[in-house]
Amino acid sequence: MFIKNGFQKTTITQIIKHAETGYGTAYVYFKNKDALLVVLMEDVMNRFYDIADRSFSPQTKAEARDMIQNQVRAFLQLAQEERAILQVVEEAIRTSKEIRQKWDVIRERFVTRIIQDITHSQENELVRTELNKEIVACGWFSMNETFLWTIVQNDKELELEEIVHTLTVMYTTGLYK
Repeated sequence: MFIKNGFQKTTITQIIKHAETGYGTAYVYFKNKDALLVVLMEDVMNRFYDIADRSFSPQTKAEARDMIQNQVRAFLQLAQEERAILQVVEEAIRTSKEIRQKWDVIRERFVTRIIQDITHSQENELVRTELNKEIVACGWFSMNETFLWTIVQNDKELELEEIVHTLTVMYTTGLYK
């Protein structure tokens, strides 16, 4: 229903009818459509987390670049695969406080994981240590998030591989020694 009608135009009544369930049953599990979308978001985001949680222990800058490039590619390819539900999420972020708060939690989890990767690279003397890793991690996720939404909106003529290459080169050239 969300994909067909969008977040704002979908009602809990439509969802209940489409699911062929009773109001009581639906409201036991979901207090509103926002709560239902949060569950759907979590399912999709778990696939993104699997990409973010890949082992990251490069020993060289070249190895790091290859690993980062593969992660960026997988992240953006998944955005393509999940475009329909992510379009609903994007709309809901703009209109629902609950969804916006959930997205902030999701964003923070990604940033925390990036900080761990940067810390590993600092410990192995692969990256510049004068840069604040929290700021770098926020910036890196923001760039990837921007292109996630660009892909979801599907309104610009950008090639996935061009995005992957450009983001990877910018990040690794700026951060790595």
